[in-house]
Amino acid sequence: MHFSLFYFVCAFLLSKMERNIYKFLSLPYWNHNLTKGTMIVDNLANAANYYNLHPLFEKAFEFIGKLDIDNVEAGTTEIEGNLLKATIAEAKLKPAAAAKLETHKRFIDIQMPVTKAETFGWKSLSSLSQPKEGYDVNNDIEFFDDDPSTFVTLVPGEFIIFSPEDGHAPLIGEGEIKKIIIKVAVI
Repeated sequence: MHFSLFYFVCAFLLSKMERNIYKFLSLPYWNHNLTKGTMIVDNLANAANYYNLHPLFEKAFEFIGKLDIDNVEAGTTEIEGNLLKATIAEAKLKPAAAAKLETHKRFIDIQMPVTKAETFGWKSLSSLSQPKEGYDVNNDIEFFDDDPSTFVTLVPGEFIIFSPEDGHAPLIGEGEIKKIIIKVAVI
């Protein structure tokens, strides 16, 4: 008798949680406070779960999905004018001690390693000290001397989303990498 009640209560609570999660994901992107430090890490297979966070996320992930990942050339492509652009970058990875935290004010980053694992450092903007230099308006970037508070390593097929409140230090590791960086305008 008590066992059946336990299952009933669990099923009820799970259905309530599922409805709340669905309601949350159905809200317009501005209700998610995506500019309030919400680093997201996931697998590209789950990208559709994030379309509602920003009106351009669906186009961004569709662009990635259509790429011939193994043969993609380095360069930048405007997907939706200045609001959404993709860069395929080839870069040298560096030790964590050499990586600098950066933030952006006008763009959200979606980054994805293509050829090998890449480690990212992270620290909330609200926890960062004074910037190393001033904000570079032309390149929408500001660097900090702080050390990251946490690190996460992604493998090809995984992505990370950084909001303007996420200090992030990309390109940590050894060797060279090809990666995708999608810039999504904060609107």
